[in-house]
Amino acid sequence: MRAGPRHIWLCADDYGISPGVNRAIRELIARKRLNATSVMVAAPHLGEDEAGALDLLNSGEPCAALGLHVTLTAPFTPLSAGFAPLRDGGFPPLAEMMRLAIARRLQPELLVIEIATQLRAFLDTFGRPPDFLDGHQHVHLFPQVRDAFLKVVAEAAPHAWVRQCGRANSLRRLHDRKALVLDILSVTFRRRAERLGIATNAAFAGAYAFTPKTDFTKIFQRFLAGLPDGGLVMCHPGFVDAELERLDSLTTLREREFAYFNSDEFPHLLARHGIELTRPAGNDGEAT
Repeated sequence: MRAGPRHIWLCADDYGISPGVNRAIRELIARKRLNATSVMVAAPHLGEDEAGALDLLNSGEPCAALGLHVTLTAPFTPLSAGFAPLRDGGFPPLAEMMRLAIARRLQPELLVIEIATQLRAFLDTFGRPPDFLDGHQHVHLFPQVRDAFLKVVAEAAPHAWVRQCGRANSLRRLHDRKALVLDILSVTFRRRAERLGIATNAAFAGAYAFTPKTDFTKIFQRFLAGLPDGGLVMCHPGFVDAELERLDSLTTLREREFAYFNSDEFPHLLARHGIELTRPAGNDGEAT
């Protein structure tokens, strides 16, 4: 008997970072090329119009899970008063944030307040809890941050699932340092989420070196090989605009990702691998 299709999440990160990224993500959702996006409430381009345009896509049958992309790194600024440490009025850069977390030099109570404030902003914007939560630049996996993150989820969004970033065994390659770090950090993250009764995705793919010579078409095929049912692939489609260039170093590769997902080859590839995008069922708290 032939096995049924594998169902996965294809999640576009960074909705809210710029108008060009927002527009690209909405276009792909409307074409059913994505089924999830994570929203940066701390980013400057999540006004009423941008949020409303995203929410409108789910006004009939839900077509995309909407998540909270918890943001704790530069160049973005806290939503809560009194957050520390600050650098030039904003969050510390990623490398410094990671060093502080590993050295246990962050203040847990301030992390809880900031993450809860971002969750409240999501609730105020969309009128409902997020379907899932994750972290910009994977900050939710860091020591100290993960405990604050999971505490807020357990108390304020218990029906949401959270994104762990550990690869399936068949996808693990020791030479991929970035993905290996995510594998290691995700071990403790998954265990603590499970203890709190918080659901996670089955496996993760999508990390790669953001270099100009990257062949995204080839890399994406590798992501799908061995990804189990319930797995999640992270992606970053977008159109480059002045705001994106001001706020983020990941620019032209976003347009390559958009072009691939918008191409005829993309659905054909999914079909060849026996994969379908999971149909969102609303805020049911499960990563299925």
